[in-house]
Amino acid sequence: MEFHFLKKNKLSKQLRDQLRFQLTGDQETTIEEISNDQEGSSKMLRLLQGDVGSGKTIVALFAMMQCIENNKRSVLMAPTEILAEQHFNTIREFISDLNLTCSLITSSNKNNHNFEADIIIGTHALFQQKVTFENIGLVVIDEQHKFGVHQRILLNEKAGNSCDILLMTATPIPRTMELAAYGDMDISKISEKPKNRKEIITKSINISKIDQLKESLTKILNKKQKIYWVCPLIDESEKLQLQSVNSRVNDLKKYYSSNNVGLVHGQMSQEEKNDVMSKFKDNKIDILVATSVIEVGIDDPDATVMIIENSERYGLSQLHQLRGRVGRGNVQSTCILLFEGPLTENAKRRLKVMKETNDGFLIAEEDLDIRGAGEILGSKQSGIPNFRLSNLDKHKHILEEARGVAMDIVKEDPELKKSAGKAQRTLLHLFRNQVAIDYLKTG
Repeated sequence: MEFHFLKKNKLSKQLRDQLRFQLTGDQETTIEEISNDQEGSSKMLRLLQGDVGSGKTIVALFAMMQCIENNKRSVLMAPTEILAEQHFNTIREFISDLNLTCSLITSSNKNNHNFEADIIIGTHALFQQKVTFENIGLVVIDEQHKFGVHQRILLNEKAGNSCDILLMTATPIPRTMELAAYGDMDISKISEKPKNRKEIITKSINISKIDQLKESLTKILNKKQKIYWVCPLIDESEKLQLQSVNSRVNDLKKYYSSNNVGLVHGQMSQEEKNDVMSKFKDNKIDILVATSVIEVGIDDPDATVMIIENSERYGLSQLHQLRGRVGRGNVQSTCILLFEGPLTENAKRRLKVMKETNDGFLIAEEDLDIRGAGEILGSKQSGIPNFRLSNLDKHKHILEEARGVAMDIVKEDPELKKSAGKAQRTLLHLFRNQVAIDYLKTG
């Protein structure tokens, strides 16, 4: 049974009145686009692109207010417990005076699961059989590129196929990929950053100069500013000549006070990670050594330096995401890309792009050009696409035309019973089969 929202503004107005900051023009536009979708006669399927730190969560929260006012609940899924808890704490603070309820569901948080809450936030734990939802009007999937296609389909079916869906990503998607991979969705973009945010200065430094770097960081620590130091491995590896967090944290503890240095990586328990992150947030730790587990979900305005070791081994999107952990306050922030030569041509190009721009959309275009676009019909999301007769960049005009034709067919023949509609039905059938095959292969 289809459910159509009525546009109501009581909760949205209350939320807006208690904000301690002014929404950007892009945020206002996007809130209106989503609200119109929710009020419309068709199910919403919208992708919200916003660069790191652009304020996507508050936009999603306004959509949840509209949902609650229509006596429906919302579900927000995040790829990591750190990010889920970040969302939970942020949203709970925003709604604390609105007489609304919020629940966190993760594998570590086994108590106080409230499936009747107005807003349910969780990780992959939301897929557990014992987790059941009722009366869901909106599903929000954050960092959607971190989830497989079949996982998104499963959550949609679990929540009820008629609910609205809002996908969010901080990895901006090139126009060509929008048409090819997301042509069935409406797309909103938040390009503006909040006022008073300064551009992050990015530098690349050879690992041979690490002693000079450690000495210069003393000035940062004396200013009571904090530092992230990211390494690719947890433990030393004979096969991979890369820096490990365990080795680096011992090195930094010797150079600075051991009390100043903390460690976070994916093999730690959630309680251990939460303890370290709390100490970092409360200024009891000044340098946080970590793997890319801190890529998403970390928001500390007092952290002004991001150091990425073996940066030549990371992709552009991940480098940009990691850099986005700093620059969240009004103090100038810096990102240091530590590399070990000799560099490949692609590595040189990636580091050059990072130094030249903070624009996530431009970085996404370069990333697509360097590493390929991924699979469109199926669930593989990186690498060179398996097209025999086309090239995503050269034939983008054909993609635009094909999308227009497909939309016209659905508009004129929503049940896909005519000749052209039957062809589209066949393509949809092939897509579902491919997703099922991929799911069985991966278990």
